[in-house]
Amino acid sequence: QGGRETNQVSDDYRYQDGNYEGYAPNDGYYRGGDEPAHEEDAQSDVTEGHDEDDEVYEGEYQGIPHPDDIKEKQKKRAPAVADEYRDRADLMAERMEDEEQLAHQYENIIEECGHGRFQWTLFFVLGLALMADGVEVFVVGFVLPSAEKDMCLTSSNKGMLGLIVYLGMMVGAVLLGGLADKLGRRKCLIISLAINAAFAFLSSFVQGYGFFLFCRLISGLGIGGSLPIVFAYFSEFLSREKRGEHLSWLCMFWMIGGIFASAMAWSIIPHYGWGFSMGTNYQFHSWRVFVLVCSLPCIASLVALKFMPESPRFLLETGKHDEAWMILKQVHDTNMRAKGEPERVFTVSYIKTPKQVDEFIEIQSSTGTWYQRWLVRITTILKQVWDNVLYCLTAQYRMNTLMLAVVWFTMALSYYGLIVWFPDMIRYLQEEAYESRVKIFDEEEVSHFTFNFTLENQIHRNGEYRNDKFIGMKFKEVRFEDSLFEDCYFEDVTSSETFFENCTIISTVFYNTDLYEHKFINCRLINSTFMKEKEGCHLDFEEDNDFLIYLVSFLGSLSVLPGNIISALLMDKIGRIKMIGGSMLISAVCCFFLFFGNSESAMIGWQCLFCGASIAAWNALDVITVELYPTDKRATAFGILNGLCKFAAILGNSIFASFVGITKVVPILLASSALVGGGLLALRLPETRDQVLM
Repeated sequence: QGGRETNQVSDDYRYQDGNYEGYAPNDGYYRGGDEPAHEEDAQSDVTEGHDEDDEVYEGEYQGIPHPDDIKEKQKKRAPAVADEYRDRADLMAERMEDEEQLAHQYENIIEECGHGRFQWTLFFVLGLALMADGVEVFVVGFVLPSAEKDMCLTSSNKGMLGLIVYLGMMVGAVLLGGLADKLGRRKCLIISLAINAAFAFLSSFVQGYGFFLFCRLISGLGIGGSLPIVFAYFSEFLSREKRGEHLSWLCMFWMIGGIFASAMAWSIIPHYGWGFSMGTNYQFHSWRVFVLVCSLPCIASLVALKFMPESPRFLLETGKHDEAWMILKQVHDTNMRAKGEPERVFTVSYIKTPKQVDEFIEIQSSTGTWYQRWLVRITTILKQVWDNVLYCLTAQYRMNTLMLAVVWFTMALSYYGLIVWFPDMIRYLQEEAYESRVKIFDEEEVSHFTFNFTLENQIHRNGEYRNDKFIGMKFKEVRFEDSLFEDCYFEDVTSSETFFENCTIISTVFYNTDLYEHKFINCRLINSTFMKEKEGCHLDFEEDNDFLIYLVSFLGSLSVLPGNIISALLMDKIGRIKMIGGSMLISAVCCFFLFFGNSESAMIGWQCLFCGASIAAWNALDVITVELYPTDKRATAFGILNGLCKFAAILGNSIFASFVGITKVVPILLASSALVGGGLLALRLPETRDQVLM
């Protein structure tokens, strides 16, 4: 009878284990091969528990579990079975508790992996992606002087082309940043860079303004998503002691992107002959070569990312324990081999994984059509992204999100507004100096003369020109006022900013010129003929001030180097908050000195000082934004704030540019007051340098 009872207990236990043979306990711990398989337990008999060495009977220990053990196993399994009936708030509370445990464990694991070859390799790969973002900001500004003549752009067209990139970046930051928290950092960064590379490459070949505008919009959308993903991605491979410093070093690649764009523009665009043409309708000029070259950092980063792994922290958040463990082991082994310690063993056996709350429903291939299945998947993912956006505004994060939003907005409004205002002011000062050198000719009389040279920066009033020839010549900034042209002949004439006002033109022939109707203002044309007018737009003259604009941008980008170095070295010593507040307040002081910028050299000097002082605030903002949000919301929050930053850039460009040549007071006061307000508010943010990455 005692034997039958023993067998009954053993059978019950085997039934419980055997019935859940494929079931893994959902307590978040990875067991690997530590536990024996239930199938083998079920096959063991209570009377066959002999040790091979000493033949000691162990049946009571191996075959008959204690009743308390059975109850404990059932208790552990119960919540997992009943998860679908539990309140979502309870599940979220349990997940948050798991995430906190994971945060501390992950910090210890990253410290064990060390900081070495793997992180530095990833540093340069992601640096190229950040460099591509810096290049994108400068590309359109550099090509506008040439593109406006190639595409016959009006002032409104030029303004739209300048702003469309920021619009694309704004949308891309929010959309792709949100997707990175659902699909993965590496995958979304590859998508982002692929979009940018494809449409940047395509934009260098298209001829029409509308298609070029569309390509730059989509190109901006792609690169806009890279910034939030890059910082989230890299931060998840860094320990607490290294995070602030090395994220600041990473920011240097944005500066390198600006330097690269300026240097390439300076060396390529002025060489107008660098290109080819296919008839009269397709022209590939030097500025298109420049656009092509500027896509190289993006392409290089895209190729290198193929050899980098996904963020293990993201994989753990999505319950993919084994993949995360393998990547962390790869990081550990790579760094140990580089340090000459290949014998060091990765000691981590299990990693805490948070409870999975999201519901993923796999649609069967027989359900609906292929596009219906994809529509459901896309809709589901976008809903999850939207939920993440709303989560950043819940009570736990609302105050931090709103304060960060104000700081990002004020910083971007001032910075992007001023970096556009500086070149515009320099151009305005150049134009003033140019106009002061204008030559005025009154009541001149010229007859039977052939003009075959360039006329530049001249005003001709009340002149009379009879039987004169204007052949193979160029007019630049020339105005004829109240003048008479009789029996004259114009052939192969190219003009820039040239107009005829209140003139009388009698029996004159215009052959193969670009003197179109709008260049004759209130003129009387009597028996005059226009034959074979030039079609399209033409690069009339090499503008000397374009070289200065390249130089200004180059120096502005280079001037942030000292600020980058200082912020990287001091980020973990003085903290993120003091860095943001101090940098923004110093930048505000620099703005007031702009009142004394009455020359080109002074404006360049104050621009360099402002850029050098403000870069520390940008670096600290990037770091604190990464650290304030949990892993499954990090890229989403960064994307929202970076999208707001690009919206502020659009406003700043529009507002500051409208005051060029009118007054300096409004731009300077607006920029300085925004910086002071944002800097003081930043001091109320929580300090994060001693926090583990949640």
